[in-house]
Amino acid sequence: MELNERILKYLEGRDKVDTLTLASEFNEEHQKIVGAVKSVEALEMVISEPVKSTKWELTDEGRLVAEKGSHEAVLYRSIPAEGIKQADVMKSVPNAKVGFSKAMSLGWIFIDKSGAPLVKRKVESITDTVQDHLNEIKKGIDNLTDNLRNDYKKRKLLQEITIKSFLLSKGPNFATSIKKLETDLTSDMLLTGSWKQLQFKPYNFSALGQPPECGHLHPLLKVRSEFREIFLEMGFTEMPTNQYVESSFWNFDALFQPQQHPARDAHDTFFVSSPAVSTDFPMDYLERVKKVHSVGGYGSQGYRYEWKLEEAQKNLLRTHTTAVSARMLFGAARAAFARRKYFSIDKVFRNETLDATHLAEFHQVEGVIADRGLGLADLISTLDTFFSRLGFHKLQFKPAYNPYTEPSMEIFAYHEGLGKWIEIGNSGVFRPEMLLPMGLPEDVNVIAWGLSLERPTMIKYGLNNIRDLVGPKVDLQMVQNNPICRLDK
Repeated sequence: MELNERILKYLEGRDKVDTLTLASEFNEEHQKIVGAVKSVEALEMVISEPVKSTKWELTDEGRLVAEKGSHEAVLYRSIPAEGIKQADVMKSVPNAKVGFSKAMSLGWIFIDKSGAPLVKRKVESITDTVQDHLNEIKKGIDNLTDNLRNDYKKRKLLQEITIKSFLLSKGPNFATSIKKLETDLTSDMLLTGSWKQLQFKPYNFSALGQPPECGHLHPLLKVRSEFREIFLEMGFTEMPTNQYVESSFWNFDALFQPQQHPARDAHDTFFVSSPAVSTDFPMDYLERVKKVHSVGGYGSQGYRYEWKLEEAQKNLLRTHTTAVSARMLFGAARAAFARRKYFSIDKVFRNETLDATHLAEFHQVEGVIADRGLGLADLISTLDTFFSRLGFHKLQFKPAYNPYTEPSMEIFAYHEGLGKWIEIGNSGVFRPEMLLPMGLPEDVNVIAWGLSLERPTMIKYGLNNIRDLVGPKVDLQMVQNNPICRLDK
């Protein structure tokens, strides 16, 4: 006979029965009894009421005391007739500190100071009531007073546990046998009319539905959305960054980065073989860039080298989104100047050796503000506002060098979760040698900052290897289970 039918048979001759009683009668686990009850309760054959009860149970330490004796009794029995030094007994007996204190308060032992201080027995025999009480509890006999129970609880010998069970009574559809109810209305039932004689299982409209299979946003996309929302709330306009291939002119020369700079070497940059060069440039602007590089201008002496057009024409996979910023600022210089606030979040490419923290392609987050009279104080104030929205409220700045910004600063933030200062970005004020050839007014300054998208994402999700975030080793279950990103948590 099935367990649920056995329960119905047992309940037939009784008004009420507890599930704990059923577990004892049927020699079954209580949880299994509860599962069988729920199945017949759904058919309204029984009604269950939750019941809570408490009982006292021995802890692991309490079971040890019930077997070997209380700490005070064990200590008393370890003291020889001639006595023993206190230091020796404290070293040789387990739980000696508690046992010594209790044995002294019970008057079982004393310290003889007539000569060298010795611990001696004060009585010839003892009764270990603690052990007796715990053995009674172990057998299911509980005659202790509340004070004794609480005392043993403080000594971590007893613990009070709550037992949850159900009190069963007969339901409106009570029967001793279970009739299988139909769960589906089929086309055959409708054609033959047999559905009229059948009983159907009632719908449970409170039950959760089967979650549908669906796509999940990658952690990088979640963090990108958070960054993008912050920029938009601060009044920035997103730059078009869908052009991955750039000419060296826009990627390096327009940013006042010299042609002999190490970053322009094939060991650091991916150069494109087809098409290998670009030829479409604003020639008047190109001539001004050439001049400021080779002989200087706008109050600068330049780099004093022979600037070559063939170097500027080389195509490459952009190494930073600042190339897009240069295009946008050049476009702004063609019209009547007004304050500009740009941002971008997109891929850049560098010929890096792959390791736990570096990839050959990654995402760069960049913010740019162009306005009259901007300076270092405006940059620091803006960075403080921006990073505070990301959850970084403690910032430090370290002087740095960039070819196209002066002054330049590395940005450090104190990460509360990691408990240390971490580098989170770079920033600076664009040099006049970069801005003035574009045709921007002399009193217009541009402040900018940039950081990667991968590093804050790794911090957010507790990853120490970037290959757990991007590539074939990504844990798809992690992608599915992680909630929407909140960088301030």
